[in-house]
Amino acid sequence: MAAGAKGRDDRVARERARIYQARLDFHRGQARRRARDNAIAGIVGGVLVLAVIGGQTLYFTAGPGAPEPTPAPTPTSSPTEPTPEPTTTP
Repeated sequence: MAAGAKGRDDRVARERARIYQARLDFHRGQARRRARDNAIAGIVGGVLVLAVIGGQTLYFTAGPGAPEPTPAPTPTSSPTEPTPEPTTTP
C-alpha cells in the first residue's frame, strides 16, 4: 500500500508543480503586458500632447484665432504756422 500512495503523492506533486509553473508564467506575462501597455500609453499620450500644442500654436498664429493687424498710426502733418526763414545778421 505504501507503493500506491507514493505514486499518488508523486502525481499530486507533479500536478501541483505544473499548476505553480503555469501561475508563474501567467503572472510574468501579465507583468510584461502591463509594461508594454504603459509604454504605449506614454508614447501615445506624448504624441497627443504635442499635437494639441501644435494645433493651438497654428490656430493662434496662422488660423482664424490670429489677431487682426491694426494699422500703425501715421504722423499727420497738421497745417501749422510756417516755419520762419532764418535770417542772417551782417
